[in-house]
Amino acid sequence: MDLVSKYQGVVGRVFGSENSSSNEDSYVERLLDRISNGVLAEDRRNAMAELQPVVAESRGAQLAFGAMGFPVLLSVLKEERDDVEMIRGALETLVSALSPIEHAKASKNEVQPALMNSDLLSREVENISLLLSLLSEEDFYVRYYTLQLLTALLTNSPNRLQEAILTIPRGITRLMDMLMDREVIRNEALLLLTYLTREAEEIQKILVFEGAFEKIFSIIKEEGGSDGGVVVQDCLELLNNLIRNNASNQVLLRETIGFDPLISILKLRGSTYKFTQQKTINILGVLDTINLLLHGGPLTDPEKDTNGLANKTVLVQKKVLDHLLMLGVESQWAPVAVRCMALRCIGDLVVNHAKNRDSLASKVLGEDPQVEPALNSILRIILRTSSMQEFIATDYVFKSFCEKNPDGQTMLASTLIPQPYSMSNAPLEEDVNMSFGSMLLHGLILSEADGDLETCCRAASVLSHVLKDNNQCKEKVLQIKLEAPTPSLGGPEPLMHRMVKYLALAPSMRGKEGKASTYGSMYVQPIILKLLIVWLYDCPSAVQCFLDSRPHLTYLLELISNQTVTIYVRGLAAILLGECVIYNRTIDTGKDAYTIVDAISQKVGLTSYFVKFDEMQKSLLFTSAKPTLPRKTLSRSTAASMSEIEDIDENESTDQKNEDHPILVMGLDSDFVFFVKELEAKIREQIVEIYSRPKSQVAVVPAALEQNSGESDAEYIERLKRFVEKQCLEIQDLLSRNATLAEDVAKTSGTGSSQLEHRSNGGSERVQIETLRRDLHEASQRLETIKAEKARIESEASSHQNLASKLDSDLKSLSDAYNSLEQVNFQLEHEVKALKNSGAVPIPDIESIKAEAREEAQKDSETELNDLLVCLGQEQNKVEKLSARLMELGEDVDNLLDGIGDDVGIQGEDEEEEEED
Repeated sequence: MDLVSKYQGVVGRVFGSENSSSNEDSYVERLLDRISNGVLAEDRRNAMAELQPVVAESRGAQLAFGAMGFPVLLSVLKEERDDVEMIRGALETLVSALSPIEHAKASKNEVQPALMNSDLLSREVENISLLLSLLSEEDFYVRYYTLQLLTALLTNSPNRLQEAILTIPRGITRLMDMLMDREVIRNEALLLLTYLTREAEEIQKILVFEGAFEKIFSIIKEEGGSDGGVVVQDCLELLNNLIRNNASNQVLLRETIGFDPLISILKLRGSTYKFTQQKTINILGVLDTINLLLHGGPLTDPEKDTNGLANKTVLVQKKVLDHLLMLGVESQWAPVAVRCMALRCIGDLVVNHAKNRDSLASKVLGEDPQVEPALNSILRIILRTSSMQEFIATDYVFKSFCEKNPDGQTMLASTLIPQPYSMSNAPLEEDVNMSFGSMLLHGLILSEADGDLETCCRAASVLSHVLKDNNQCKEKVLQIKLEAPTPSLGGPEPLMHRMVKYLALAPSMRGKEGKASTYGSMYVQPIILKLLIVWLYDCPSAVQCFLDSRPHLTYLLELISNQTVTIYVRGLAAILLGECVIYNRTIDTGKDAYTIVDAISQKVGLTSYFVKFDEMQKSLLFTSAKPTLPRKTLSRSTAASMSEIEDIDENESTDQKNEDHPILVMGLDSDFVFFVKELEAKIREQIVEIYSRPKSQVAVVPAALEQNSGESDAEYIERLKRFVEKQCLEIQDLLSRNATLAEDVAKTSGTGSSQLEHRSNGGSERVQIETLRRDLHEASQRLETIKAEKARIESEASSHQNLASKLDSDLKSLSDAYNSLEQVNFQLEHEVKALKNSGAVPIPDIESIKAEAREEAQKDSETELNDLLVCLGQEQNKVEKLSARLMELGEDVDNLLDGIGDDVGIQGEDEEEEEED
């Protein structure tokens, strides 16, 4: 009883609250006593048979059993292996003790007996080892109840059971052996292994080593593939657990079993029109497996991309693309969930894989003579489908196909040929014989006839993928001209201008049922704005085409200030207007970058304009933008609900917040969000640069300021006057821009509000500010001149100082020579004295020799000193002139010359000290 002593207090509290604890407690205790101490075997079996239903039906009995019963029943399992009936009863009772009992009046804080009992049983590794040993028993029910008991333990205490199984020798092997047992046992073992491998990577590796792949596909084949029952579903879930975020297991599957058994499950057998719920779930499981293989592994794995590319190559070689096209495109009778998942797999299969993209582009669907390219069929789904989810999945195919695929984009853009106006108004069903581009253009302009821009929005999304990062395609589409509805309205209209027209009409368009709808500003306007942003990016000719119509600029300025549209519409409109600034190469008056920035400043205000960026960056889509992650795990609990989903209810979708709308989330995906963030930084930088320099740069050539030969003084003065006036105008323009920018920056830092009003400064105040700024500018120029003059004088002074240092060095060399001469002289005197004392030779007149030597040395020294004094005098004159000039410029000469010559003085003093020594 030491094992469960801590539960006694809990049991007492719960029993006391139910007012029936004493009866149940005593009853359970009596039964346990009969099982433990009974003399007759039959009586003990009867007691076990009575205990099981009580524990299965009463929460109080479960608690009482947890406090008292585990030691008794575990003892039975250990010591009475020969009594099969007692072992069965003990196992079934343990299963009941670990199975939750639904209680309508149960509160969240109420004790859960099943959880407490699971925790109690899994506390000791020996208990798990005992249960695993029972799997080797011959009795069917013993193995069956043991697997059920382990499953219940895994449901309530997964981590503890996983750790225990890993520490038990051959624990996983015993479970794997159950897959080869009778069908019921096999199914229970399969379910247990499915739960066991969801998060345990070590167990996944052991299962694969034990041959799990072979056994899984063997069971699937026995059950009939996708037409099988829930067993196939469990097999596929176990398979997905083994390869999810595990590149090594994926490689092992690819190089041992291969992908053929997996792909064979996708083949539609029998009546292709019959999709039962279980078959739908099984096909979704296979598609989930393919999706995991296409992603290659976890994001942190450096081998993820390599493994993913290898899986994509092998899958296409095994003709998986044909099966996916059958499920996603040709089988329109298939459930929406299956079609959407198949389309997403197609997108994942071709993204960043050149051969797979080419394979998709070359596929044709249908039967002769009604065959057409697969891309045409996929585009038709986009334009015709009534399912929002199917549109999103199909759009993902084109996004993946066009990603880093300039050849594919060019191929699609080459088919963009406008149809005659009579064909433009033809029903959508008549597009069967059209090319891809003609069908796309048909979808872009068809919506105008019935007042619904839904189809135009979808076609615009596809066109944005075709144009992304491909200037050749952008130039091609710029040349497209659409016929006017009525010849009297003018000539052909550029496609871009038609898109801007639809952008303006979107809020007033009615829905599919003829009712006014808010979907225009919810996702139609953002999708069209996205198309225009992608089109104008790094394409000056597209900017020129956009600005060719003067109302476009006015409309964008109004859209940015329109508080009735969403923050995404205002923000994207601001981005589009910013592109008209940074990619503007025109010099035409009224269309250049300076004019656009001035219009922003006057009609919106730079503060309010930049705030639109900040509002969009703080929105839900932008703050939560992350790289695309693998989809959620398709488990038994989620598969059934997913298979029943046909589509999102349009009525519910209109009630959602704008940030949550699926089409908006699709359009403003993470890639586009990061692209916009980078583009915004460029726009801010460029606008600030435009405000920091005049409209036209004037190159001041010094020669142009000189008087020309033959030019009179009056003409020369007049020319200089015109030049100065021009410079003044440029300076005034620059000062005005800087003043405006300073005001906007000050307002931004002070308030940060998106509701700022336009500036209303008085004329006199502006004149005074500009006058002060002009004076400041002149003073700054004068200061720059003085600084330049000061730098020149300091340079000259430095050169003179260097020269003085050189002369000082020469003087020091002369002094060293003189000292050397004195030493020689001293040595000679010493020798003379020695000779005089010895009397060996006649003594010369030493004094006369010394006098001659001194006279000669003095002459040489005087010559050197005279030269030095002449040089010093010249340098002194230069220094006096420079000092006078510096005083005129207002510089402190003493401070400037402070320290010059100190080193020379110090060296002179050192020499004098040496001579004295």
